[in-house]
Amino acid sequence: MPILPGCDDPGMALLVVVNRSAGTADDEALDAALAVLREGTDVEVAATADAGELDRVLAGLDGRGPVVAGGDGSLHAAVAALDRAGALGRPLGVLPLGTGNDLAQALGLPLDPAAAARVVLGGTVRPLDLLRDDAGGIVVNAVHAGVGAEAGERAHRLKDLLGAVAYPVGAAVAGVSSPGWRLRVAVDGAAVADPDTPVLMAGVCNGPTVGGGTALAPDARPDDGLADVVVVTATGPAARAAFAAALAAGRHAERDDVLVVRGREVTLSGDAVGLDADGELQDPVTARTWRLEPAAWSVLVPSAPGR
Repeated sequence: MPILPGCDDPGMALLVVVNRSAGTADDEALDAALAVLREGTDVEVAATADAGELDRVLAGLDGRGPVVAGGDGSLHAAVAALDRAGALGRPLGVLPLGTGNDLAQALGLPLDPAAAARVVLGGTVRPLDLLRDDAGGIVVNAVHAGVGAEAGERAHRLKDLLGAVAYPVGAAVAGVSSPGWRLRVAVDGAAVADPDTPVLMAGVCNGPTVGGGTALAPDARPDDGLADVVVVTATGPAARAAFAAALAAGRHAERDDVLVVRGREVTLSGDAVGLDADGELQDPVTARTWRLEPAAWSVLVPSAPGR
């Protein structure tokens, strides 16, 4: 995909988009980032509340480089809007002001607002892969089904109290009450799970972490042209609790009831199952396919590690 004018051009005017309904980009952090940006260029700020407003804002960039302020959900929404506008070729600046920031951390973006703003002004363009589903949706970091989605819902409520372990704790709580789902999981056309064995959760990962730092697919890289697929078939309360503990310790891939494979196309089918895409809950589906598009969009990242 050709690179269009974006916020990688030195001195280019910027449009910073804030999701005012997300409740994650606090005013103090945003002001600190904006102060640095305004030292380097002209900056316009647009606060949006829904997809329609975001579409209108990003369709009218007028030569400004797009910057998104917020967490994984806000980044997901911005990339989806750029996709609908046919503008995925524009390098995107990111101010990771959310509570999760999984993809931002995978890319080495600083969480300090001023430091993140300096990356927007002088970073390097890094092309990234994108997951696109057969219903027209996109995923920038990860989508997970089953207890993964239920865990995400619980983690939102537990995050302030438990921090990084909120997601595995949410998975444990959800796993105790869930009977699992009878699903067929196919990767590049080959079945890796069938409906005979209930699936506790399945994740399709572009980035390594979910839920604000839980390494569901620790070897996943968002620019390697492959999705990491994690399928968990833990059965019974004890096995599920053990899986949650292993997940929190980063050792779940060692378990016999956890399968990790890689591929470019992933299909889930079977029981109606809820989804969590980049931290955003979606309605249950009985079938869904994701295809990986390599180097489909790009983000400004630090020019050198730790800088």
